[in-house]
Order: sequence, then C-alpha cells, then structure tokens
Amino acid sequence: MNSRKVKKIAAILCVATLAAGSMSGCGGTSSSGTSSASGSAAKTSSSSDGTFKKSDSVETVLKAAAAAGSIGDWGNGEQYEILALLNKYGINVSSSDLLNQGFDMSGFDDGSIMLASAMSYNELGLIKNSYDGAYGYGDKIGTIDFNKEGISMVEDNLVCTRDFAEKNPNTVKAFIYGTIQGWKYASEHPDEAAQIVADAGSTLSEDHQKYMAEEMAKLASTKIDGSEVDNYCEMYDDALQQTLDISQKYIKLDDSTAQDALSKMTLDTFRDPSYYNDAKDKNFGTPEKKNVTIQLKWLAQSQFMGYYVALDKGYYKDAGLDVTITPGGGDISEITQVNSGQADFASSWTVQTITADAGGMDLIEVAQPTESAGMTMIYKLSD
Repeated sequence: MNSRKVKKIAAILCVATLAAGSMSGCGGTSSSGTSSASGSAAKTSSSSDGTFKKSDSVETVLKAAAAAGSIGDWGNGEQYEILALLNKYGINVSSSDLLNQGFDMSGFDDGSIMLASAMSYNELGLIKNSYDGAYGYGDKIGTIDFNKEGISMVEDNLVCTRDFAEKNPNTVKAFIYGTIQGWKYASEHPDEAAQIVADAGSTLSEDHQKYMAEEMAKLASTKIDGSEVDNYCEMYDDALQQTLDISQKYIKLDDSTAQDALSKMTLDTFRDPSYYNDAKDKNFGTPEKKNVTIQLKWLAQSQFMGYYVALDKGYYKDAGLDVTITPGGGDISEITQVNSGQADFASSWTVQTITADAGGMDLIEVAQPTESAGMTMIYKLSD
C-alpha cells in the first residue's frame, strides 16, 4: 500500500469532532493529558505481539490493552464512553492514561496502539476494507460495539438555539420535517444517497462514500437496543438519558459553575421534542424565516447524507424553505456558529450540546438523525 496515499485519504476521512473543551463559552473540559502514541509500541508486549484470538472476551482485550497502556482515543467526546466501558469491567483508567490517536489510524496499523477508537461508518471501514486507500485488514479485526455493551452515547444530532426556535417555530418544524424525509430516503437508498453527496462536492472515494452511507443507514434506522426505529430522527429518551448519565459521571469541567450545571441537568435542559412531534406529522404553518443555513460538523460526506438528500430531493423546498448546507472542517466550530447566529442549525454531537449548555449556552436538540452509536473499539486478531 502506498503510505502517502493512505495518509492522504485517511486525513480526508477524518470525522473530526470539536473537543468539548475548545467550545467558546462552554466552561471547558479539564486537560486530558493524553500522551503521544509515539514510542508506545513496546507497551503492546503484554499481549505477546499485540494481537488477540477471536475467542478472547471483551474483558480480556480491555484488561490487556489497559495494562499495556495502549488504548487510543481522539479526545473529542468519545473518551467518556471508553471510560464507561472500562469501568463496566472494573478497570480503573483515567483519560490521562489514554493515548492520543490520529484519525489516519496509522498508530493502530503500526502497532503503537493496541486498542483503537474507530467510528463504524468511517475509520472501521478504512481499516477493514481493501479498496484503494484503505488498509485491508478484512476479518483480522476484532470489534467492540458500544451499543451491544449497553453504554453507548448517541452522536450526530440536530440543534438550534432555544431563542431561534421560540421565535421561528414553524421554520424549525419545517426544517425537521424535510430532514426526516431526507434521512428516511437516504437510509432506504444508501447508494443513491452516496452519489448525491459526491455530487455535492465530497472528496471521498466512491467506494468509501458508499460504505459510509450503508453504515450510516444502520445508525439512522436502529435504536441502541438493536430494534428498528419507529420514526426517523426521533429523540428517544432512553438513549438520551444514557448519554446524559455517562456525561454527568465522566465529564470534568474546569469551571465549577459549569460542572455544577452539568450535574443538575435533565433531558429537558438540552432537548425539546415538541418541535419534532409536530414536524413528524407536518403540523406547522408558513416558516417565519425561509432562508436558513445548517452548519455541518465536518466536510461533505455520507455522514450527513440525510441533509444533502433532503436538499436534492426538494424536501426542504416542499416545506417552504431555501436551505444552504455549510460544510465544516478546520477550526470551524458548529456549536459556536449556531450559538452566535451565523448558522440557524447545526449537526453536532449530543455530548457537545450537553457540555455547551452546561457552560452557559442555551441550545436545544430538536432531532436525532443517528439513533445508535457509531463508536467502536478495534483490535487485531491473530486467527
């Protein structure tokens, strides 16, 4: 494999999420102190060559990786799930014990990270698949699914400010309505959705775009317990409560006022289902604001296919809206963009909405496109 090609494509695939601590006005998370993965390869010797057998239990893998000090994360919110997973098996590890993992997965490939973070719709595909630009490990990869472990945190959501929603209720409902239709169609036609995203300017390879669309369809149509969703983009209290519970237990904020606010949060603090309930039944009038913008968390890719499909298929137009989708990337914070009014809506992570509100913002989640978590941990298999 051409290493430069892998790194170039992997950099594009990055599902970079803004670390909660970098969100302006959010109180800030305390420094994780994550150490560099460089020079850590020797630590993997606790599991001989750093690989495991298919028969090894999740507990076996976690304890070996923790003992080796070789668990990787990005420090963008998924570390709370990792800590919860380790705690479930009685493993006492703090965020400072986790290795700072790169999005290109090179640390996992070269053996310096034994147990790595991987989104099911992105980095997992980069590692397992054999299309151009991927690592091609195939079935030599073991996976820990946070949904199956019962400690997942739901991820991609749809947010706006409470003030915007109260002043523009029909606009919010219209946007949710179009978004629901977009995610439903995209999930039922992932190949077409991938092409729509590609035509919108995605730089991902065609093969990876399709892989991502197929995996996102699973997350959009399946609840955290594995059952099918009743309605696309619906906010399920059990999933949101589980996300809040993990957040309250493991997030540590520098600002004591923000930490106290976090500890007192309820679901009603950061989500309002009333807009969704009306939107689902197309129960709304003429939008108060016709031209609206949604700020994405990252570049154009199938992770956001429901929005692009809604725009392409005219679902937003049918609801009376003229929508602009703004890709993210670089130093763009979707939370800051929507909180400052530079965008009307944002596609963010639920944990970041929670942290933002703890820090004094007044955002509300109004829909949940991904109903189960894409977060996984992966390790190499010897057989």
